[in-house]
Amino acid sequence: MKIITGVAVGAGFGAATSLMNAISSPYSALGTPLAGTVWAGAAKVLSLLMDSGWAWAALAVATGWLARTWARGALVGALALIAATAAYYVMDAFARDEPLAWYESDLALWWAASVLFGTALGVVGAAIRRPGAIGLLAALTVPVGAAVQMILMPPRPHMTLTPGILLAEVVVWTGAVIGAGWAVHRFRAARDTAGTV
Repeated sequence: MKIITGVAVGAGFGAATSLMNAISSPYSALGTPLAGTVWAGAAKVLSLLMDSGWAWAALAVATGWLARTWARGALVGALALIAATAAYYVMDAFARDEPLAWYESDLALWWAASVLFGTALGVVGAAIRRPGAIGLLAALTVPVGAAVQMILMPPRPHMTLTPGILLAEVVVWTGAVIGAGWAVHRFRAARDTAGTV
């Protein structure tokens, strides 16, 4: 059941990411009618958040966490990213009215990356449940990864800093700080509880 859930979550995430990209673009058939509206701005923020490396990594970590064990976490993390990639390209082909065959080489490349990184990130997700330093480091993976990506590759598709880009950056930084704070708090609380027993 956890495998089916992971695949479904991955497929939903991939399709939603592609859809947000299409809606946020004033040059796409889906985005043109919304160009200049508040909905297009909201879609742009969601597109910047969802179509980033840390968000895709978070997908594999979250599905690994749901899987609970390291072995299942590795499997579900990889399958979630494979499903997300497939759904992303299927939705892209639909949104752009292009044949899916045009995306075959990209799909194969990203499926290979999904297996490699999804396996490792799924194990990280399952390890979050562990007490001690292992659980702490696993829980810090996504917040630290998001912060590193914000420093090295912030979500700025062009040089102009728009309100949507600024909002997306604030959301990522806030989420990273809250996530790291939660991980450290949980670690300290578990250590304090163990110390009083």
